[in-house]
Amino acid sequence: TMIETPYLLFLGDAPDMLAAKVAIGIRDWRPDHAVGQIRLPGCGADLGLTEMTLAEAKAAGAKTLVIGVANRGGMISAAWKEVLIQALEMGYDLASGLHNLLRDEGDLVAAAQTHGGTLHDVRVPTDGYPIANGENRTGKRCLAVGTDCSVGKMYTALAMDAEMQTRGMKSTFRATGQTGILITGHGVPLDAVIADFMAGSVEYLTPDNDDDHWDLIEGQGSLFHISYSGVTMALVHGGQADALILCHEPTRSHMRGLPGYSVPSLEELRDVALPLAQRANPACKIVGISVNTQHLSEDDAVKYLAETEERMGLPAVDPYRHG
Repeated sequence: TMIETPYLLFLGDAPDMLAAKVAIGIRDWRPDHAVGQIRLPGCGADLGLTEMTLAEAKAAGAKTLVIGVANRGGMISAAWKEVLIQALEMGYDLASGLHNLLRDEGDLVAAAQTHGGTLHDVRVPTDGYPIANGENRTGKRCLAVGTDCSVGKMYTALAMDAEMQTRGMKSTFRATGQTGILITGHGVPLDAVIADFMAGSVEYLTPDNDDDHWDLIEGQGSLFHISYSGVTMALVHGGQADALILCHEPTRSHMRGLPGYSVPSLEELRDVALPLAQRANPACKIVGISVNTQHLSEDDAVKYLAETEERMGLPAVDPYRHG
């Protein structure tokens, strides 16, 4: 089910901006979906949006209170509960990507039932997905694959979608994780789909379309990441991509969360990802390289991109920094 827009973004008592990743994503990519923010005392995050009460946001048209922050210690605190229950009583829906589910909280379920609200736990798959059949689908698909986790695969796909829309092209960002789903209102929480149905859920997410329409599929994990390669494989086969974008963060000394493992080169990623993608779509090509240069100075970033382009023979850009 689609999450109703616009949103009021709940920042709770988030200690800092890092904890507010979901809310920041919505502000950056779907600003028209966010009427304002609501914070509890001691909140260290500030999106620079209009500070609103539940009543003010409701009057401004807000339909869903989105929990835009990670919670501490896997608990929904009493202070949070007060606001969430009040929101349900006022006719809001709630949406959350938290590990501990709204639907597991008896008082929230009761308030939702009494007042007709919907609880959206975007970490939980809502649809029954098929097993992948690998049949050829109409339309075009682009998938971002990374040398590691958290290298900018989601921002790359969102930036491409935004640019294609600006140019009047047909495109759809296809969310495959919690943040992407909350940003766009729909998608598949791939890491929570039962393994045998993962590739099928990606086929389901990217159905037949116009010949000139591009699905921009949000990447997950990395084929080189010991912990999270499974979800990536499902995207590579289920996505049946026509085009791959290689994503990289050049300053990492090791794989995220795996100190004993070095980060592969872009060449290694190319040589592993392309044959696997061509298994599902023999016409698949690598079309470009997206580099997350946030930890490089402007001069170093420009130099690194030029060197990478020269070395790989592919356009290399930082879509967030340079467009």
